[in-house]
Amino acid sequence: MQFSGGKRKKLKLGGDQRNACYPHSLQFYLQPPTENISLIEFENLAIDRVKLLKAVENLGVSYVKGTEQYQSKLEAEIRKVKFSYRENLENEYEARRRDHISHFILRLAYCQSEDLRRWFIQQEMDLLRFRFSILPKDKIQDFLKDSHLQFEAISDEERRLREKDITASSPSLNGSVLELVYKIPFAEALDLFRGRKVYLEDGFAYVPLKDIVAIILNEFRTKLSKALALTARSLPAVQSDERLQPLLNHLSHSYTGQDYNTQGNVGKISLDQIDSLSTKSFPPCMRQLHKALRENHHLRHGGRMQYGLFLKGIGLTLEQALQFWKQEFIRGKMDPDKFDKGYSYNIRHSFGKEGKRTDYTPFSCMKIILNNPPGQGDYHGCPFRHSDPELLKQKLQSYKIAPAGINQILDLVKGTHYQVACQKYFEMIHNVDDCGFSLNHPNQFFIESQKILNGGKDIKKESIQPETPQPKPNVQKTKDASSALASLNSSLEMDMEGLEDYFSE
Repeated sequence: MQFSGGKRKKLKLGGDQRNACYPHSLQFYLQPPTENISLIEFENLAIDRVKLLKAVENLGVSYVKGTEQYQSKLEAEIRKVKFSYRENLENEYEARRRDHISHFILRLAYCQSEDLRRWFIQQEMDLLRFRFSILPKDKIQDFLKDSHLQFEAISDEERRLREKDITASSPSLNGSVLELVYKIPFAEALDLFRGRKVYLEDGFAYVPLKDIVAIILNEFRTKLSKALALTARSLPAVQSDERLQPLLNHLSHSYTGQDYNTQGNVGKISLDQIDSLSTKSFPPCMRQLHKALRENHHLRHGGRMQYGLFLKGIGLTLEQALQFWKQEFIRGKMDPDKFDKGYSYNIRHSFGKEGKRTDYTPFSCMKIILNNPPGQGDYHGCPFRHSDPELLKQKLQSYKIAPAGINQILDLVKGTHYQVACQKYFEMIHNVDDCGFSLNHPNQFFIESQKILNGGKDIKKESIQPETPQPKPNVQKTKDASSALASLNSSLEMDMEGLEDYFSE
């Protein structure tokens, strides 16, 4: 793909040629675009793609993926940026072309670090999942073939012959009618096999339509991950273009969410406040780390990194952090000299005062959920992702969550909606009907909690959590899901103004 400062020369393609370029509303992005485009169009497509992926992220946190609300809201967001989403729509060539080119532009921006790649892959997977869910059944086989996936739908006769075995081996069917079934090489369905959720015969897995999306997404993730690694290797050549380097850096550094690196709060939190704040304003992941530290007077490396950077983000200074950790470890009978020699360096390192002088930022929800799962004796990670359901239930009971609320949270966890579960927990302990934001970061949880406790939000009359002593205004408002989305859209529009202003300079 080449760029020029002037107007782009549009390719004049006939109807059949256009259909051949983009036969479906979704794709695996196997071939990069080859046409020339102007820098203006490059910038506009980049902005629109970031807007869409941010909307995908926000909706995934505010709603359960796959529900009617989620589907309708996401379709509306795709319409706004004029990208493709449905088959059989007229004049879809331009929408599919925009989708294709914008995806590859963001590959250049989001291949630069592991965190950026992880965020980009997750949002693109969620977008593909939505598009596949509305793909007509008669188009699925063609899409699989065009995506180089050797998945074949078996004949009606073959399906009837194995229907009993397939139904018994596929819990996702749950008594529903068996329609399409795909015959897939065993090696492509290992995740389903590990969970004993698929019927195997003669080296092939027989996968119902409901389960095929998981395999397709896994293939997409693998291919996109490899493609991003290759793009990263070629990045120096792209960065040598002075027109593109600042633009790509601005895209990648500004719109994967705030990093919550102190945010100007340095020194505003005293060590005496931490115990009280942990019960009122810490998310469960940090609350359990604080409790484990107080009880055991020690945390392993994963816990120290996750909790230490969180405390840094809420405002602890380097001196406070050294004092906090040293006091606690000495209570565990650790010799002060041993702490100074073995642990203080790591704390200074996390503040950018040692080693490569990298000023580390607090971990996001996605990083905690996907990275470094806790082992025996560890307390880091996400309780909604990494805790046994029964232990999670006991923990929520100890936090004074009502039984009905616990059941809601456990249902969300069962559906792997971990951030939505944490957001529901936030609403319950703060007695609000709708928190009005998408929860993506533990430090965001803390900041929003403090806003509520300091009178920045409406509080219900009845307090669910007796641990919060402060009296608050008893104003109750009923909000529906659209109010949360309106808040998200407003926030997103403010975020994107800076990007658009940057490009228009």
